[in-house]
Amino acid sequence: MILQLSVFMQNERGRMADACRTIAEAGIDIHALFVADTEQFGVLRALCDTPATAAERMQQAGWRATVTPVIGVRVDDVPGGLAALLTFLDERDVNVEYGYCVSLEDGSAVNILKTDGDKALEAVLAEAGFAIARPEEIYDID
Repeated sequence: MILQLSVFMQNERGRMADACRTIAEAGIDIHALFVADTEQFGVLRALCDTPATAAERMQQAGWRATVTPVIGVRVDDVPGGLAALLTFLDERDVNVEYGYCVSLEDGSAVNILKTDGDKALEAVLAEAGFAIARPEEIYDID
């Protein structure tokens, strides 16, 4: 299971820079970043080193931050790689709440997914031949 840093913030000029600066000042490296927003608020989602420590540091600095479990599935970085994964999940009635991709140095892509069945789903995906990404492939662990 991969742990993602989730930070709730107001959708105001400079807030994303402030959040990233807080993480940087804690000496924590961000490897992937995704922001979902509405007119007034946003959620910054990041794969970063030591995610539990990052959430703690963000909270100490006054941010609403949590650690969210997500799954990472390696796919070939070719047209249709993500579609095959999502079709597999859809055929099993797995709801994907959100997702984003991270490219790795070896040329593969890791699809980060928040679903309604993360823990059991990893085993199902592995049994079907999908490669599950390990946290240490993406970030330094707490």
